[in-house]
Amino acid sequence: MPRGRYSLHDPHDHTPVAEEHFQCAPGPTGWRYVSRLTDPSGSQTGSVDLALDELGRPIRLELHAADWQVRGAAIDGVTWVRTDSTGTHATEGNVRAHAFTGTSPAFLIATARLLRLTPSAAATRVRLVAFTDPVLAPRTVDQSWALVNSETHATDNAPLTVDEYQVTALDTGEQHVVHIAGDVVLAAPGIELEDLESPPSTCA
Repeated sequence: MPRGRYSLHDPHDHTPVAEEHFQCAPGPTGWRYVSRLTDPSGSQTGSVDLALDELGRPIRLELHAADWQVRGAAIDGVTWVRTDSTGTHATEGNVRAHAFTGTSPAFLIATARLLRLTPSAAATRVRLVAFTDPVLAPRTVDQSWALVNSETHATDNAPLTVDEYQVTALDTGEQHVVHIAGDVVLAAPGIELEDLESPPSTCA
């Protein structure tokens, strides 16, 4: 069960945004990731709880940020309810999309598990609903994912396979690279792995 800490920063000017203290693990029906986010002063600012089924589909998502929360799942595409802290302002949404995304590294792992790409495969298009900080506003985005390289490295515990993905935002053409080992993001724009207490779990 990997647990550790990511630092999140603005990918453009590198301003620190938050630290995400996480743990994740495969289970009998899929994979689960839970985390809490703190600001640079150490105050808790939000949380993530994401569960996937064996095919990588989101069967439960719960996000908290500022005074907002989102609960969602893969139902008729993806469906969610967004509410404020008082529960008086609740809105429902549904989009014919494959999954969710956001600033948490959990969503990069989830998309990789959903697509199950191989290095020889062509780039795959995926439609995602992104929840943007700090108010968790939903936005539909289209991306293209390609697994461009996969290397196995020797470690003290066991061989570690690192996958390199090229992700393209189809609305702007902007491209970036994501490095993933098992169910841990090693590096991505705005994300740095600062601490890892145990090796990544192997993604089936």
